[in-house]
Amino acid sequence: MTARTATRTPLSELQALERDYAVPTYARNPVQFVRGAGTRLWDEHGNEYLDFLAGISVLNVGHCHPRVVEAVQEQAARLTHVTNLYYTEPSLTLSKALSESSLGGKVFLCNSGAEANEAAIKLARRARPAGEIVVLRDGFHGRTYGALSATPQESKQAPFAPLVPGFLVAAKEPDAIRAAVSDRTAAVLLEPIQGESGVLIIDHDVLLEARAACDRVGAALVFDEIQTGMGRTGTLWAYEQTGVVPDALTSAKGLGGGLPIGALVTGPRLADVLRPGDHGSTFAGGPVACAAALVALELCSDPELLDRVCSLGERLVGSLAELPGVAAARGRGLMVAFDLDPDAGVSAPDLARRALLEQRLIVNATGPSTVRLEPPLIVTAAEVDDAVARLGALLA
Repeated sequence: MTARTATRTPLSELQALERDYAVPTYARNPVQFVRGAGTRLWDEHGNEYLDFLAGISVLNVGHCHPRVVEAVQEQAARLTHVTNLYYTEPSLTLSKALSESSLGGKVFLCNSGAEANEAAIKLARRARPAGEIVVLRDGFHGRTYGALSATPQESKQAPFAPLVPGFLVAAKEPDAIRAAVSDRTAAVLLEPIQGESGVLIIDHDVLLEARAACDRVGAALVFDEIQTGMGRTGTLWAYEQTGVVPDALTSAKGLGGGLPIGALVTGPRLADVLRPGDHGSTFAGGPVACAAALVALELCSDPELLDRVCSLGERLVGSLAELPGVAAARGRGLMVAFDLDPDAGVSAPDLARRALLEQRLIVNATGPSTVRLEPPLIVTAAEVDDAVARLGALLA
């Protein structure tokens, strides 16, 4: 087969390759992207798209941010991998930066959000052997076995039973949290905003009770900030807006500026629970991914950027709520969703597909009636208004 670059391979040929050689786990849209910059993507024909999904909150700093690209190129030319049997500067510099930006404990680096949550589960059970993990209804924590067992969604869990035992599901109510947490509890694991279930913001009373219940029994409170972190909600970490400080948090997605990386960050109490040999990963803390993450973390910590995320998020939610056919809009910062009125005459998956193909706007559906928007944090007010106008053209 003649070698081709991605930009010269027609979409039809890629679809044939997928059919013949790729495990069919993805329902892909019929578009091939070949280039990205900032908030924009271009397909193989040169058509320009406005990206209001950011790779599902991965490109928080935008596509191919020049500083991220420079850091990756420079690091890749010097050192790409040596394993964690040896020291490398980028991984330990990133660990320090993550700790100092959040909980002040120690950091386990990995390659994805699911891996970060697996590490958090192991951390909790190392601290309280055989302890239960309490999770919230509608939560999503990943697709590997421990993370899947923490994801109480029948459609995702049922085909892969039996799952890892010891997970207890609680309703998103203070009384339910209080009843679920006991001396057998190792941790409460929750997303402060449930992204994959439709940007569902957990009530403050629930977070307060989770903190209080964990304190009563000596369990760990773990926040899954894989989607809410890295400035997405208007502060570097979502927990900063709640007044509730977890014992550990997990990060990924936007952390790598487009490269795959994840992290478990502990507070001081759990910093030394995991011991040599308890956990590991061949590629964890790789120099190239860490170099990118250091730049992304710095960019997403900028106070002016975070202030703009808050104001533009309010602008986006308010504008979406006024569109015809929209029953409700919600969000925090630039983590936003809206629900379609049953009488709108269109489903969320259909609307997302039409937005892509007819309006060249990238959003996604998290359910039959819910559309999610998570643009790069560098988005402008004009681009927010443009995205709303493109959606409005479909709903008119």
